[in-house]
Amino acid sequence: MTVSRRRRAPATPASGSRRQPTHGASRRRLAAYAAAWTATLLLAGCALAPALRDGDADVAARPPATLEDRCERAYAALDRAVAAAGVGDAEAARVAGFPYLRVDRLLASLDPSPDDAPVFAAWVQQLATRDDDARRAEIANLPADATARLRHELAADGFETLTPATLLAGCSTRLRERDLATPSGRRRLLAAAVVPDDYDDALRALGAYPLTALPFAAGVRRYEAATHAAFALPLADLPLQGVLRHYQPRAAPTLSAAEVRAVLARARDNPLRLPLPDAAESDALLATFAPLLVIDERDNDDRVGRPRYDEGDEVAIDTAAPVLFTRIAHTRFGDELLLQLVYTAWFPARRATSPFDLLAGRLDALVWRVTLAGDGTPLLHDSIHACGCYHLLFPSPRLTPRPLPPTIDEGALAPQWLGPPVPGARIALRIESGTHYLRRVVVLPPSEHWPAPAAIAYGLAPDDALRTLPRAAGGTRSLYAPDGLVRGSERGERFVFWPMGIASAGAMRQWGRHATAFVGRRHFDEPRLIERYFEPAAGSQPR
Repeated sequence: MTVSRRRRAPATPASGSRRQPTHGASRRRLAAYAAAWTATLLLAGCALAPALRDGDADVAARPPATLEDRCERAYAALDRAVAAAGVGDAEAARVAGFPYLRVDRLLASLDPSPDDAPVFAAWVQQLATRDDDARRAEIANLPADATARLRHELAADGFETLTPATLLAGCSTRLRERDLATPSGRRRLLAAAVVPDDYDDALRALGAYPLTALPFAAGVRRYEAATHAAFALPLADLPLQGVLRHYQPRAAPTLSAAEVRAVLARARDNPLRLPLPDAAESDALLATFAPLLVIDERDNDDRVGRPRYDEGDEVAIDTAAPVLFTRIAHTRFGDELLLQLVYTAWFPARRATSPFDLLAGRLDALVWRVTLAGDGTPLLHDSIHACGCYHLLFPSPRLTPRPLPPTIDEGALAPQWLGPPVPGARIALRIESGTHYLRRVVVLPPSEHWPAPAAIAYGLAPDDALRTLPRAAGGTRSLYAPDGLVRGSERGERFVFWPMGIASAGAMRQWGRHATAFVGRRHFDEPRLIERYFEPAAGSQPR
């Protein structure tokens, strides 16, 4: 894989360019690159857009330039409809000038050579997949009248027989063929494929951040000290407000250590060397590493459930059938691209401890992430709440802290280091009542079980399902607003924490929108997050 690790100035169109040979050799080499790129893209695209290529005689008969212009108008029409209906999806960032692509932080960091046709085509395909996932949700969530108007507008432009989703699949391929056929077009995409961070510099300026950050940093240090103190308590001495409820995944086939290694080896068999397990392999990995939850339950707010829209079109949590929502993610460590398994448990609310509790409110969620080394064993576990708050890291012995200069910025809060991986072991998470703070990580060997009277079985569901939840009145709606926030999960702390530059601090957020530090800048999906704070321990490598 040819992937650059240099930094790119996002606003420089020529960023990522290589010095070009001259005269006839240059023309022949550019022609060869273009031919290889086009062939690779055509092979990838033929499966995406049979309707545009074969199923619509009117479309196929038109000149390519005319079709491409109409495709651009189709994207613009959909974007107008989505914006007017307020159903935009914020998980991945749009790429300016390329309406058929979206990018996340991991893909933006790869920066492939525009001259390496197979690698660049595979990278573009991942960007196209991000856009396809988002647009599929956006189209599904359009109200019926908006869908009818959109279909009428597309029909007026000659696309009578194609659904919006089918039309855009074909248009994506045609526009990629046009826009990315030359090195300059590919360099233009590299320059545009950036993800804005989730900090508002205008808010920080208005809130005099260099000054207000000082008392906030002091508050962060108090929270860190309290967290270390809680993890220093013996497990049996952790406070108990109610009864301990034990949640475990429903019986599902799990993989041995050798099978996990084999899955990861197969999943890397692509030009990017990005671990991309298929659906069945992903399900097996997620079942294998799914955590046990041990929750101090005082009332219904401490029960795990499924987000849904109620009769009043408000988000509620159905605790009758517990489920953890899952996703596959990726990160970088050195030269390796590593697989991550992400699990999210949703709760009805964070219970208030007083009338002035600024952190309490409707809806709460705990996110647990497992980062697998190349050999299939966990390199790091970490956790946040879905607000991006309370980021805790649980390193393995294969990591050691990286020496960092002193600063007031939030660093890596690692209240517990885990021992070497135990084959077949399960991770149990001890969760506090009310706040749903994670208070201990317990590694249970296969022969041991948490001492609980009865276990509640939970299911696993794709996190993607939250982008199209059924509504009582019909149709679907995303759990997330177009800004990535969960409606109704606002916290009183937003009126105090805004000088730190995080919009609606404390509100639950969509994947890809988690700023995790009030002081400094950090994101949960930051591609170099692990090596920002850790390096390989002596004699240990992540692979």
